[in-house]
Amino acid sequence: MPTKQPVAIVFDTFGTVVDWRSSLIADLTAYGTSRDIEADWPALVDAWRAAYHPSMDRVRKGERPWTRLDDLHRASLDQLIADFGIQGVTEADRVHINLGWHRLHPWPDSIPGLTRLKSRFIIGPLSNGNVSLLLNMAKFAGIPWDMIFGSDLFHHFKPDPETYLGVAALLDLSPGQVMLGAAHNGDLAHARTCGLMTAFFPRPTEYGPHQKRDTKAEQDWDIVATDIQDMATQLGM
Repeated sequence: MPTKQPVAIVFDTFGTVVDWRSSLIADLTAYGTSRDIEADWPALVDAWRAAYHPSMDRVRKGERPWTRLDDLHRASLDQLIADFGIQGVTEADRVHINLGWHRLHPWPDSIPGLTRLKSRFIIGPLSNGNVSLLLNMAKFAGIPWDMIFGSDLFHHFKPDPETYLGVAALLDLSPGQVMLGAAHNGDLAHARTCGLMTAFFPRPTEYGPHQKRDTKAEQDWDIVATDIQDMATQLGM
């Protein structure tokens, strides 16, 4: 157990709380079959995720105005449909496919672990997703958040310090009273720089069978756990 306890615990969401890759591949494969749309859905999902950080970086660098993640995802999707030469995709299809990010399934330990933590701590996502995306995802997956910290609350994407510090400000807490739980060492490093407590647990299949990063803790985080259930145990739950 860490020497001090947080008041609030916020979580990275894509890959940390929900399994975006397997969820999207299953969702889009089923939808493609129902609509007779032929595509290499696993390859499209991987390419879509690969466009995630570059699209946010263009906003961060001022190359485009503030844009919600839903809209960045849609722009990337339209480009990928053209690049992959996918035929017969209507506007309604594009809307449904883009909303696949709202229909992601949690890792098996996420709901029971978060439910345990919720009994003592304020919990919520600290994600680059917009509020509506994260709210719809929580309703779909049954995630028991107390509060949703979407990037559109701050008009900044992680790892901008305005996101980590913005959570503390909205909760009227000091940064040291907030813990970030994440499966990504880089996210935790930025949170630590802003004064937050940190908890790491790996998701070794987040990027599929050939994942090479974030398989283990790279710093002495306040908590290093196997999953959210173990994190709760280490916090004395």
